[in-house]
Amino acid sequence: QLVESGGGVVQAWGSLNLSCAASGRTFRSSTMGWFRQAPGKEREFVAGQNWHGTNTWYSDSVKGRATIFRDNDKNTIYLQMNSMRPEDTAIYYCFADLLGSAADRSWGPGTQVTVSS
Repeated sequence: QLVESGGGVVQAWGSLNLSCAASGRTFRSSTMGWFRQAPGKEREFVAGQNWHGTNTWYSDSVKGRATIFRDNDKNTIYLQMNSMRPEDTAIYYCFADLLGSAADRSWGPGTQVTVSS
């Protein structure tokens, strides 16, 4: 089970802090990260990180504004974003790929983030 927290209303140019806690199954060796889906658009990748934190990926739309990091002792992954824009408004979903395989992906229920201008 994955549960996101930290969504809500964020002022334009403000900062966002999201967290995703994993429980109920082992997420050891899992790649974890974030997707988002804006109204009327497809779900898109935002950021991801492997278990050891040695590989990190960001979409072009958030690169330079986002930082993803994890605490494996807490089975939790975090996303920080700054300089938030109205186009960042979306439902943000946490994901976990067991053993790094997208074929064994779990999703959180999502958390709404609305950027007000």
